[in-house]
Amino acid sequence: MRHFALDTIWRSLTGHPLDPATARELASVAAVVAALPTLPADAVEARESVAGDLARIDAVAREAVAAARRGEPGPDGPGLLQVLVDAGEERPEYTDALVRDELVTLLVAGHETTATTLTWLYLLLDRYPQARREALAAGAGGSPERREAVQALVSETLRLYPSAWILPRYTAEADTVAGFAVEADSDVLVCPYLTHRDPGLWPDPERFDPRRFTAGGRRPTATGAYLPFGIGPRACLGTQFALRETTVLLEHLLPRYVPAFSSVPGGASYGLTVRPDGPAPATLAPAGG
Repeated sequence: MRHFALDTIWRSLTGHPLDPATARELASVAAVVAALPTLPADAVEARESVAGDLARIDAVAREAVAAARRGEPGPDGPGLLQVLVDAGEERPEYTDALVRDELVTLLVAGHETTATTLTWLYLLLDRYPQARREALAAGAGGSPERREAVQALVSETLRLYPSAWILPRYTAEADTVAGFAVEADSDVLVCPYLTHRDPGLWPDPERFDPRRFTAGGRRPTATGAYLPFGIGPRACLGTQFALRETTVLLEHLLPRYVPAFSSVPGGASYGLTVRPDGPAPATLAPAGG
């Protein structure tokens, strides 16, 4: 799942498919993301502790930016990186360093969260196989009914395991939230993970039930009841990209293969994202086989 998500974002950014050498170097992205919650508070010490992984990521990013500067479109056409580079002709602040930083940010945000969501979805389908059968029975392949049902699988997975399980926010000025006074210059934490499991909002909240998100499904309409990508002007810019990416993959995989897990994680690990707390080794079996 991580390879698929990384290949998708790499093609979108550079126009090139993910080759094996680049994939090996960008495996460092996952290592840095996993290490983030345990890094020292001191910025210098934190960077030194993951220096090797950061150097590999930086080398890949610099070469990608250089290729875009040379005007070398990939077989999939110019990517977003080319757009950023071309914008530098009119915006001098778009330096190589800035473009590189944007590239790395999009790489990190654009594949780790998607891969984790897809992994959780298949772990949930292993426990609730009827949900897969219902999605496929909703309509023929490529039909609006099938797509809605597959999107419902993704939406319910994101309810139980939102991409951003906790959202830090900074209060620029004093305010009152739900009757509580919040001072200016405070850090406020919003937790979609807990909101999505609030029985006052979601009946039987621990149950995986994609029908909540199909036509006629019962789900809360209150603002803020469902926010797997955040909410408001600071919501995730990649929401539609991520949803489309996961839906397209599942439309191909669900009818054809069923993962057979040899073991499943016992719980969740809460870091930058909420991830399974252990490996999930599986083999792909042909559907119905």
